[in-house]
Amino acid sequence: MKLFGSRLFGQALKAAGVGAALMLSVSAGHAQSGPFTGFSGSWSGNGTVALSDGTTERIRCKASYNVNGTGMGLKQTLRCASDSYKFDLSTDVTSQGDRISGNWSEASRNIFGNLQGTAGGGEIEVFVEASGFAATVTLRTRGNRQTVQISSKGEIRGVNITMAKGG
Repeated sequence: MKLFGSRLFGQALKAAGVGAALMLSVSAGHAQSGPFTGFSGSWSGNGTVALSDGTTERIRCKASYNVNGTGMGLKQTLRCASDSYKFDLSTDVTSQGDRISGNWSEASRNIFGNLQGTAGGGEIEVFVEASGFAATVTLRTRGNRQTVQISSKGEIRGVNITMAKGG
């Protein structure tokens, strides 16, 4: 009798484990559908920043992307620094189909504004603007590799970054 009870308990435990695994895979798959698929997680890497005075510096960057449960919202932080320069960019965007819009801020300069653009297929392309500042930002993600390009006519003329996921 004790053997039968142990066997029944073991089968119930296996069934519960399989059920939990299925629920996690369904919710993880749902969270990863939508225009921000592949972005979620932590990234780090290196790149360059070209400044308005004509100088170019190497930068080190870390990014974090949090995709909401519906897969239609994304919060991002991107922090980069060189020996003499840094920026701390945050965004909060939502999607309606492949069109995205939201807000952004750069903490070290205390500027903020709106953004709009498109997202899908591992790419995000946006136009960001604030009082006296405008830039285009392109993010491309393929597997565990991501590139970030920023172009503007302001203090930062161009940024090119290559990052790896989980770094």
